[in-house]
Amino acid sequence: MSDGWNPEQYNRYASERELPFWDLVGLLRPVSSCRVADLGCGDGRLSAELGFRVGAHSVLGVDASTAMLKAATHWTDERVHFERGDIGSWQRPGEFDVIVANASLQWVGQHEAVLGRWAGSLRTGGQLAVQVPANADHPAHRIAAELAGELIEDAPEDQVARNVLAPERYAEILDDLGFVAQHVRLQVYVHHLDSTRDVVEWMKGTSLTRFKQPFGEARWAQFVDRYRERLLEELGDRAPYVYPFKRILMWGQLA
Repeated sequence: MSDGWNPEQYNRYASERELPFWDLVGLLRPVSSCRVADLGCGDGRLSAELGFRVGAHSVLGVDASTAMLKAATHWTDERVHFERGDIGSWQRPGEFDVIVANASLQWVGQHEAVLGRWAGSLRTGGQLAVQVPANADHPAHRIAAELAGELIEDAPEDQVARNVLAPERYAEILDDLGFVAQHVRLQVYVHHLDSTRDVVEWMKGTSLTRFKQPFGEARWAQFVDRYRERLLEELGDRAPYVYPFKRILMWGQLA
């Protein structure tokens, strides 16, 4: 059984998904010849581009998905490397100048402790830049959690809704961890999709992956069909469809 992640499905909306990534990178202050870690690197394409953009002498991408890391081998070179790991427990004390985590922190809990480990992995003056989705109240996410709860005994919880904190709480955490400069904001990205049905394809690349293993391949297809029906009932079968997506962007720099 696969881990549920599919690089091709994820990248169907690559241009929309990378908008917050580059907004996040835009918060970084220049640093020469830095060492960068990209936590939750996915297929590695943005990791490699990030390294080029900030002039890094080395980039380490970390992800838990075997499928994504297999795709990331395309971007491996003498400067860019990837490894499999749990970003929730990941730490490399004092090794990095910049740590980026784009749309990955929401998959793990205990954000105060996790951000503490990441902060401890920075060198003096190091920068942390993190983006987390905050869209769990949108019908696309709510219906998925409700339907899975109806169909699966001990269904996986809606991790985003459970794990993601309020923006102001992240500001407090960054301050507690010694980030003397910080920027935290909630931003709404407006995505213009061809139709409401495209929301299903979007979700198949991310949030719905957590249900693939509990269902198995055959029941997974049935689940997606029922999810589509219920989503269209609530949102309507519209073309085009405006998909508003809330995200929290945070950046901090140590003294």
